[in-house]
Amino acid sequence: MERKVRIHIYVSGFVQGVMFRVNIRRKALELDVKGWTRNLEDGRVEALVEGNENSVKKLVEWCRTGSPGAQVTSVEVRTEECKNDFNDFKVIWY
Repeated sequence: MERKVRIHIYVSGFVQGVMFRVNIRRKALELDVKGWTRNLEDGRVEALVEGNENSVKKLVEWCRTGSPGAQVTSVEVRTEECKNDFNDFKVIWY
């Protein structure tokens, strides 16, 4: 069985107003990754995700390009202890 991981992702660049959160959710569901995503006031998109290590790595790689229209300048990844907190993947709307 593949190891489960939990990471926090912070995506910088032109990533708000280009359907980034909707598309990261779509990709996460395709990869069976659970968690949430939201916009931050500083213009970044944040996501907290859990899943099989390989699937989470694929999601991070997707974030490096993002949705059509996005211009990603950097992706910061912070590893955390896996807690199995999530049953699905949600977009947090303000």
